[in-house]
Amino acid sequence: MAGVSTYSLRRRLLLWLLLPLIALGLIALVDTYGEAVQTANAVSDRVLAGSALAIAERVVVAEDGTLEVDIPYVALEMLTSAAQDRVFYRVEGPPGTFITGYQSLPTIAVSVPERAVYADAEFRGEPIRLAVLARSASTGVNSVPFVVTVAETTIARTRLTETILLRSALRLAILIAGAAIIVWFAVTASLRPLYRLREAITERSPDDLRPIEQSVPNEVRGLVDSVNSFMVRLASALDALRHFTGNASHQLRTPLTIIRTQLALAARAHSLDEARTAAATGDEAVAHAERMLTQLLLMAKIDEAASQRLRDLVAVDLTALAQGCTADRIPKAQTAGIDLGFEGEEILVIRGEPLLLGELIGNLIENAIAYAGSGAMVTARVLRDDGVILEVEDNGPGLSSEQIETVRKRFSRGGDGSKPGTGLGLPIVEEIAGLFAGKLSLLPAPGGSGLRARVKFPEAAR
Repeated sequence: MAGVSTYSLRRRLLLWLLLPLIALGLIALVDTYGEAVQTANAVSDRVLAGSALAIAERVVVAEDGTLEVDIPYVALEMLTSAAQDRVFYRVEGPPGTFITGYQSLPTIAVSVPERAVYADAEFRGEPIRLAVLARSASTGVNSVPFVVTVAETTIARTRLTETILLRSALRLAILIAGAAIIVWFAVTASLRPLYRLREAITERSPDDLRPIEQSVPNEVRGLVDSVNSFMVRLASALDALRHFTGNASHQLRTPLTIIRTQLALAARAHSLDEARTAAATGDEAVAHAERMLTQLLLMAKIDEAASQRLRDLVAVDLTALAQGCTADRIPKAQTAGIDLGFEGEEILVIRGEPLLLGELIGNLIENAIAYAGSGAMVTARVLRDDGVILEVEDNGPGLSSEQIETVRKRFSRGGDGSKPGTGLGLPIVEEIAGLFAGKLSLLPAPGGSGLRARVKFPEAAR
């Protein structure tokens, strides 16, 4: 679909898992580098201190009281390495007395005798590592202090550090690569339920709207439940559409046939009166088809409301709504010779949808007007009786118990069937009442004649 971006969940998971792992690896490499430097210094410093100690052991006091030293070259060879480091040394006596070695070799002050001190320095433009050892040579009467400084270039140390760091980096790279492979297969295995879910949906026919019964991880169960809920609502909508089209095609066929017949009769009419008669009959059929279509559309709206369960109900003053619906139909009642009135003054509130409740009240009143007969009385009332009660009562011919059960079905009309109507009025009332937890009852009117249509709703808190 244009405008909808897609991405790979597998790649995104790999990215989120491997990037932190690489960052931790880099931090580990920095730490490893510090440890590698310390390790290389520790190993080389011990050799450097050993060389300084070997030279210090050869320092003696001459007969004239000066210091002499016989440099053991084995002490310097201890520092030779494959890296071809250069070795330097310096021996000095009391302050300001140079004995032997590289006189310009830097040194450092030693605060604790008999213990080697290490430092980094530079000599002849190269970095070096120093080991300085302070000792004393005894003359039998007193001691003569001296300082031995041994230094070497840092090539071997650097190479040792690089070797340690390289091996650590190689191990980390192997670890990250192994983790990437493991994560790849783990993500692939974890996504298999989604692939099966996709296949289960893809293989279904368009008419198969049954809930999906597929084993999925808990993290995806909410998605599957949402899809199943949507499929249930879609099935309800499709059923309502099929129901509407089936009813429309069946119920509109008769008036359309009448219209065509009357048009044909009007075309063959021998007089203007015959044409007018045919046209009037056709007009009645058109009006009947219009009423039928209006009621069918209302039924479809009710079915849609039922599928959505009318989540957004509001508080409705049923007394005021019923009074207004009754007033709107007084002209129609007068035309039919019906005395239409209303009873109820108390504000009684229910939860519902005003438009559908208006249709419910209007259908009850219009049914009473249509079937009560000229000269009858029709009364709409709202009262409280263990709930909120809406009643529409007439003193017309009424219905038998068998007819009461029949008129509750769709497309069934009361009386002898000669009255105009669609047979959907009471079914519409019953379905709308059910949406708002109401219940329709059809009872004989007091006095033995007429019909009382009663709808009971739960009262809403105000």
